[in-house]
Amino acid sequence: MLVLVTGAGGFLGGRIAELLWRKGYRVRILARRGVTRLAGRTEFCLGDLADFRALERATDGVEGVIHCAATSGVWGPLASYVENNTMGTARILESARQQRVSYFVYTSSPSVVHGGDDLRGVDESIPYTDDILQPYAYSKMLAERMVLRANQPTFRTLALRPHLIWGPGDPHLLPRLIERAKKGRLRLFSGGPYLVDATYIDNAAEAHILALERLAAGEPVGGLPFFISQDQPMELTALVNLLLKAAGLGPVKASINKGFGRCLGLLLEKTWRFFNVAHEPPLTLFTARQLSSSHYYCLERAKTLLGYKPTVSMDEGLRRLADYYEEQAVAR
Repeated sequence: MLVLVTGAGGFLGGRIAELLWRKGYRVRILARRGVTRLAGRTEFCLGDLADFRALERATDGVEGVIHCAATSGVWGPLASYVENNTMGTARILESARQQRVSYFVYTSSPSVVHGGDDLRGVDESIPYTDDILQPYAYSKMLAERMVLRANQPTFRTLALRPHLIWGPGDPHLLPRLIERAKKGRLRLFSGGPYLVDATYIDNAAEAHILALERLAAGEPVGGLPFFISQDQPMELTALVNLLLKAAGLGPVKASINKGFGRCLGLLLEKTWRFFNVAHEPPLTLFTARQLSSSHYYCLERAKTLLGYKPTVSMDEGLRRLADYYEEQAVAR
Protein backbone atom coordinates (compact mmCIF):
# COMPACT_ATOMS: atom_id res chain seq x y z
CA MET A 1 0.00 0.00 0.00
CA LEU A 2 1.22 3.52 -0.83
CA VAL A 3 0.55 5.82 2.14
CA LEU A 4 0.78 9.60 2.18
CA VAL A 5 1.88 11.18 5.47
CA THR A 6 1.45 14.92 5.94
CA GLY A 7 3.48 16.66 8.61
CA ALA A 8 6.33 14.17 8.23
CA GLY A 9 8.78 16.97 8.98
CA GLY A 10 7.32 17.08 12.48
CA PHE A 11 7.70 14.93 15.57
CA LEU A 12 4.72 12.58 15.18
CA GLY A 13 4.44 12.58 11.39
CA GLY A 14 8.12 11.79 10.99
CA ARG A 15 7.91 8.86 13.37
CA ILE A 16 4.81 7.50 11.62
CA ALA A 17 6.55 7.69 8.23
CA GLU A 18 9.60 5.90 9.61
CA LEU A 19 7.56 3.10 11.20
CA LEU A 20 5.48 2.66 8.04
CA TRP A 21 8.68 2.26 6.02
CA ARG A 22 10.03 -0.28 8.51
CA LYS A 23 6.81 -2.27 8.24
CA GLY A 24 7.17 -2.51 4.48
CA TYR A 25 4.75 0.19 3.33
CA ARG A 26 5.54 2.50 0.45
CA VAL A 27 5.56 5.98 1.93
CA ARG A 28 5.10 9.40 0.36
CA ILE A 29 5.44 12.59 2.34
CA LEU A 30 4.07 16.07 1.67
CA ALA A 31 6.37 18.78 3.00
CA ARG A 32 7.57 22.30 2.27
CA ARG A 33 11.18 21.12 2.34
CA GLY A 34 13.14 17.88 2.31
CA VAL A 35 13.22 15.75 5.46
CA THR A 36 16.80 14.51 5.82
CA ARG A 37 16.14 11.64 8.19
CA LEU A 38 13.61 10.14 5.75
CA ALA A 39 15.73 10.58 2.61
CA GLY A 40 15.91 7.37 0.59
CA ARG A 41 13.01 5.84 2.50
CA THR A 42 10.11 7.84 1.13
CA GLU A 43 8.79 9.56 -1.96
CA PHE A 44 8.89 13.32 -1.52
CA CYS A 45 6.23 15.76 -2.72
CA LEU A 46 6.99 19.46 -2.36
CA GLY A 47 4.07 21.61 -1.22
CA ASP A 48 1.73 22.46 1.61
CA LEU A 49 -1.93 22.31 2.55
CA ALA A 50 -2.69 25.64 0.87
CA ASP A 51 -1.57 24.40 -2.56
CA PHE A 52 -4.33 22.29 -4.10
CA ARG A 53 -2.19 21.29 -7.08
CA ALA A 54 0.47 19.98 -4.70
CA LEU A 55 -2.26 18.08 -2.86
CA GLU A 56 -3.42 16.52 -6.13
CA ARG A 57 0.14 15.36 -6.85
CA ALA A 58 0.56 14.09 -3.31
CA THR A 59 -2.66 12.05 -3.28
CA ASP A 60 -2.34 10.69 -6.83
CA GLY A 61 -2.16 6.89 -6.69
CA VAL A 62 -2.29 6.83 -2.91
CA GLU A 63 -4.46 4.29 -1.10
CA GLY A 64 -4.23 5.71 2.42
CA VAL A 65 -3.60 9.14 3.95
CA ILE A 66 -2.38 9.85 7.48
CA HIS A 67 -2.89 13.55 8.01
CA CYS A 68 -0.73 14.90 10.86
CA ALA A 69 0.19 18.35 9.59
CA ALA A 70 -1.14 21.13 11.82
CA THR A 71 -0.32 24.41 13.48
CA SER A 72 -0.02 23.74 17.20
CA GLY A 73 0.41 26.01 20.21
CA VAL A 74 -1.68 27.96 22.68
CA TRP A 75 -1.45 31.46 21.22
CA GLY A 76 -2.25 33.15 17.94
CA PRO A 77 -5.16 34.48 15.87
CA LEU A 78 -8.14 32.16 15.54
CA ALA A 79 -8.26 32.86 11.80
CA SER A 80 -4.72 31.53 11.36
CA TYR A 81 -5.50 28.29 13.20
CA VAL A 82 -8.73 27.81 11.24
CA GLU A 83 -6.96 28.43 7.93
CA ASN A 84 -4.13 25.99 8.65
CA ASN A 85 -5.88 23.29 10.68
CA THR A 86 -9.50 23.39 9.49
CA MET A 87 -9.30 24.61 5.92
CA GLY A 88 -6.03 22.76 5.32
CA THR A 89 -7.74 19.55 6.39
CA ALA A 90 -10.73 20.38 4.18
CA ARG A 91 -8.46 20.75 1.16
CA ILE A 92 -6.55 17.50 1.60
CA LEU A 93 -9.78 15.68 2.44
CA GLU A 94 -11.33 16.87 -0.81
CA SER A 95 -8.21 16.04 -2.79
CA ALA A 96 -8.17 12.54 -1.32
CA ARG A 97 -11.80 12.01 -2.29
CA GLN A 98 -11.22 13.24 -5.82
CA GLN A 99 -8.19 10.96 -6.22
CA ARG A 100 -10.21 7.99 -4.94
CA VAL A 101 -8.11 7.45 -1.83
CA SER A 102 -9.67 4.65 0.23
CA TYR A 103 -8.55 5.40 3.81
CA PHE A 104 -8.02 8.61 5.74
CA VAL A 105 -6.60 8.79 9.29
CA TYR A 106 -6.71 12.21 10.94
CA THR A 107 -4.54 13.27 13.87
CA SER A 108 -6.87 15.16 16.17
CA SER A 109 -6.40 16.11 19.84
CA PRO A 110 -8.13 15.49 23.18
CA SER A 111 -8.29 19.27 23.49
CA VAL A 112 -11.36 19.15 21.22
CA VAL A 113 -13.35 18.10 24.30
CA HIS A 114 -11.44 19.94 27.04
CA GLY A 115 -13.23 22.99 28.37
CA GLY A 116 -11.27 23.38 31.60
CA ASP A 117 -13.12 20.96 33.91
CA ASP A 118 -11.73 17.64 35.11
CA LEU A 119 -11.99 14.81 32.58
CA ARG A 120 -11.47 11.61 34.54
CA GLY A 121 -11.64 8.49 32.41
CA VAL A 122 -14.22 9.90 30.00
CA ASP A 123 -14.89 8.11 26.71
CA GLU A 124 -15.56 9.37 23.19
CA SER A 125 -19.22 10.13 23.93
CA ILE A 126 -18.21 13.36 25.69
CA PRO A 127 -19.34 16.38 23.63
CA TYR A 128 -17.01 18.75 21.84
CA THR A 129 -15.98 22.06 23.35
CA ASP A 130 -17.02 25.14 21.38
CA ASP A 131 -14.72 27.60 23.16
CA ILE A 132 -13.32 29.92 20.48
CA LEU A 133 -10.90 31.35 23.07
CA GLN A 134 -8.91 28.13 22.56
CA PRO A 135 -8.06 28.62 18.87
CA TYR A 136 -6.02 25.44 18.45
CA ALA A 137 -8.65 23.24 20.08
CA TYR A 138 -11.49 24.95 18.22
CA SER A 139 -9.81 24.58 14.82
CA LYS A 140 -9.02 20.92 15.48
CA MET A 141 -12.61 20.31 16.60
CA LEU A 142 -13.97 21.73 13.35
CA ALA A 143 -11.54 19.62 11.34
CA GLU A 144 -12.29 16.41 13.26
CA ARG A 145 -16.03 16.78 12.75
CA MET A 146 -15.46 17.32 9.05
CA VAL A 147 -13.28 14.21 8.73
CA LEU A 148 -15.72 11.98 10.59
CA ARG A 149 -18.69 13.21 8.56
CA ALA A 150 -16.78 12.39 5.35
CA ASN A 151 -16.75 8.67 6.16
CA GLN A 152 -18.36 6.56 3.43
CA PRO A 153 -18.14 2.91 2.36
CA THR A 154 -15.69 3.87 -0.41
CA PHE A 155 -13.81 6.51 1.58
CA ARG A 156 -13.29 5.38 5.15
CA THR A 157 -12.17 7.95 7.71
CA LEU A 158 -11.47 8.12 11.42
CA ALA A 159 -9.74 10.43 13.93
CA LEU A 160 -7.20 9.73 16.65
CA ARG A 161 -6.77 11.91 19.71
CA PRO A 162 -3.27 11.22 21.09
CA HIS A 163 -2.68 12.96 24.40
CA LEU A 164 0.49 14.92 25.32
CA ILE A 165 3.01 13.17 23.07
CA TRP A 166 6.57 13.08 24.42
CA GLY A 167 9.85 11.31 23.78
CA PRO A 168 13.31 11.78 22.27
CA GLY A 169 13.34 14.60 19.73
CA ASP A 170 10.15 16.23 21.02
CA PRO A 171 10.26 19.85 19.78
CA HIS A 172 7.18 21.05 21.68
CA LEU A 173 6.34 19.89 25.21
CA LEU A 174 9.76 19.00 26.62
CA PRO A 175 11.71 22.04 25.36
CA ARG A 176 9.13 24.35 26.94
CA LEU A 177 9.34 22.54 30.27
CA ILE A 178 13.13 22.45 30.21
CA GLU A 179 13.55 26.10 29.24
CA ARG A 180 11.24 27.32 31.98
CA ALA A 181 12.78 24.99 34.56
CA LYS A 182 16.29 26.24 33.75
CA LYS A 183 15.15 29.86 34.09
CA GLY A 184 13.34 29.14 37.36
CA ARG A 185 10.02 30.12 35.79
CA LEU A 186 8.25 26.75 35.86
CA ARG A 187 5.26 26.71 38.18
CA LEU A 188 2.76 23.94 38.77
CA PHE A 189 -0.64 24.41 40.33
CA SER A 190 -1.65 23.69 43.90
CA GLY A 191 -5.00 22.16 44.78
CA GLY A 192 -4.51 18.79 43.09
CA PRO A 193 -3.96 15.98 42.63
CA TYR A 194 -4.31 16.49 38.88
CA LEU A 195 -4.03 13.23 36.98
CA VAL A 196 -2.90 13.21 33.35
CA ASP A 197 -2.01 10.46 30.90
CA ALA A 198 0.75 11.41 28.44
CA THR A 199 1.73 9.29 25.41
CA TYR A 200 5.18 8.06 24.39
CA ILE A 201 5.88 8.91 20.75
CA ASP A 202 6.19 5.33 19.47
CA ASN A 203 2.83 4.39 20.99
CA ALA A 204 1.14 7.35 19.31
CA ALA A 205 2.74 6.47 15.96
CA GLU A 206 1.80 2.79 16.22
CA ALA A 207 -1.81 3.77 16.93
CA HIS A 208 -1.98 5.56 13.57
CA ILE A 209 -0.73 2.52 11.71
CA LEU A 210 -3.18 0.27 13.55
CA ALA A 211 -5.99 2.66 12.59
CA LEU A 212 -4.98 2.57 8.92
CA GLU A 213 -4.82 -1.22 8.98
CA ARG A 214 -8.23 -1.55 10.65
CA LEU A 215 -9.78 0.72 8.04
CA ALA A 216 -8.18 -1.34 5.26
CA ALA A 217 -9.40 -4.58 6.85
CA GLY A 218 -13.00 -3.36 6.79
CA GLU A 219 -13.34 -3.27 10.58
CA PRO A 220 -16.21 -1.14 12.01
CA VAL A 221 -14.03 1.84 12.85
CA GLY A 222 -15.00 4.34 10.13
CA GLY A 223 -16.50 7.63 11.27
CA LEU A 224 -15.25 7.24 14.85
CA PRO A 225 -12.83 9.19 17.07
CA PHE A 226 -10.41 7.37 19.38
CA PHE A 227 -8.56 8.54 22.47
CA ILE A 228 -4.92 7.41 22.53
CA SER A 229 -2.58 7.61 25.52
CA GLN A 230 -0.14 5.69 27.69
CA ASP A 231 -2.99 4.13 29.69
CA GLN A 232 -1.16 5.10 32.87
CA PRO A 233 -2.58 8.25 34.50
CA MET A 234 -0.06 9.99 36.73
CA GLU A 235 -0.13 12.95 39.08
CA LEU A 236 0.98 15.91 37.00
CA THR A 237 3.77 17.08 39.30
CA ALA A 238 5.23 13.56 39.43
CA LEU A 239 5.09 13.28 35.63
CA VAL A 240 6.76 16.64 35.05
CA ASN A 241 9.50 15.85 37.55
CA LEU A 242 10.20 12.48 35.92
CA LEU A 243 10.54 14.16 32.53
CA LEU A 244 12.84 16.81 33.98
CA LYS A 245 14.91 14.14 35.73
CA ALA A 246 15.40 12.36 32.41
CA ALA A 247 16.73 15.67 31.06
CA GLY A 248 19.15 15.94 33.99
CA LEU A 249 17.22 18.62 35.88
CA GLY A 250 15.89 18.81 39.43
CA PRO A 251 12.23 18.75 40.49
CA VAL A 252 9.84 21.68 40.36
CA LYS A 253 9.20 23.09 43.81
CA ALA A 254 7.30 26.33 43.15
CA SER A 255 3.51 26.30 42.81
CA ILE A 256 0.70 28.71 42.08
CA ASN A 257 -2.88 28.80 43.37
CA LYS A 258 -5.41 27.33 40.91
CA GLY A 259 -7.92 30.17 41.05
CA PHE A 260 -5.28 32.87 40.90
CA GLY A 261 -3.47 31.11 38.04
CA ARG A 262 -6.58 30.85 35.89
CA CYS A 263 -7.47 34.49 36.50
CA LEU A 264 -3.91 35.51 35.71
CA GLY A 265 -3.94 33.51 32.47
CA LEU A 266 -7.18 35.18 31.39
CA LEU A 267 -5.91 38.64 32.36
CA LEU A 268 -2.65 38.18 30.46
CA GLU A 269 -4.52 36.97 27.38
CA LYS A 270 -6.81 40.02 27.40
CA THR A 271 -3.86 42.36 27.94
CA TRP A 272 -1.86 40.82 25.11
CA ARG A 273 -4.86 41.02 22.77
CA PHE A 274 -5.66 44.60 23.75
CA PHE A 275 -2.12 45.72 22.93
CA ASN A 276 -1.93 43.36 19.93
CA VAL A 277 1.20 41.63 21.22
CA ALA A 278 2.33 38.93 18.79
CA HIS A 279 4.38 36.67 21.06
CA GLU A 280 2.80 34.29 23.53
CA PRO A 281 2.09 35.61 27.07
CA PRO A 282 3.83 33.94 30.03
CA LEU A 283 0.57 32.14 30.87
CA THR A 284 -2.67 31.60 28.95
CA LEU A 285 -6.05 30.51 30.23
CA PHE A 286 -5.79 27.32 28.16
CA THR A 287 -2.42 26.44 29.72
CA ALA A 288 -3.69 27.27 33.20
CA ARG A 289 -6.69 25.00 32.68
CA GLN A 290 -4.48 22.18 31.42
CA LEU A 291 -2.18 22.48 34.44
CA SER A 292 -5.00 22.70 36.99
CA SER A 293 -7.31 19.88 35.97
CA SER A 294 -7.24 16.13 35.53
CA HIS A 295 -7.42 14.91 31.95
CA TYR A 296 -7.15 11.25 31.18
CA TYR A 297 -9.37 9.11 28.99
CA CYS A 298 -10.99 5.71 28.64
CA LEU A 299 -9.13 3.70 25.98
CA GLU A 300 -11.63 0.87 25.72
CA ARG A 301 -12.72 1.78 22.20
CA ALA A 302 -9.11 1.94 20.96
CA LYS A 303 -8.25 -1.34 22.66
CA THR A 304 -11.32 -3.17 21.38
CA LEU A 305 -11.66 -1.83 17.84
CA LEU A 306 -8.07 -0.91 16.96
CA GLY A 307 -6.26 -3.52 19.01
CA TYR A 308 -4.28 -0.68 20.59
CA LYS A 309 -1.95 -1.41 23.47
CA PRO A 310 1.05 0.71 24.45
CA THR A 311 4.16 -1.22 23.39
CA VAL A 312 6.61 1.11 25.14
CA SER A 313 6.08 1.40 28.88
CA MET A 314 6.49 4.62 30.85
CA ASP A 315 9.69 3.34 32.45
CA GLU A 316 11.17 2.30 29.12
CA GLY A 317 10.20 5.61 27.55
CA LEU A 318 11.86 7.55 30.35
CA ARG A 319 15.01 5.43 29.99
CA ARG A 320 15.14 6.17 26.25
CA LEU A 321 14.58 9.85 26.96
CA ALA A 322 17.43 9.96 29.48
CA ASP A 323 19.73 8.20 26.99
CA TYR A 324 18.76 10.74 24.34
CA TYR A 325 19.62 13.74 26.53
CA GLU A 326 22.91 12.13 27.55
CA GLU A 327 23.80 11.68 23.85
CA GLN A 328 22.80 15.28 23.17
CA ALA A 329 25.07 16.51 25.98
CA VAL A 330 28.01 14.48 24.65
CA ALA A 331 27.43 15.78 21.11
CA ARG A 332 27.77 19.36 22.32
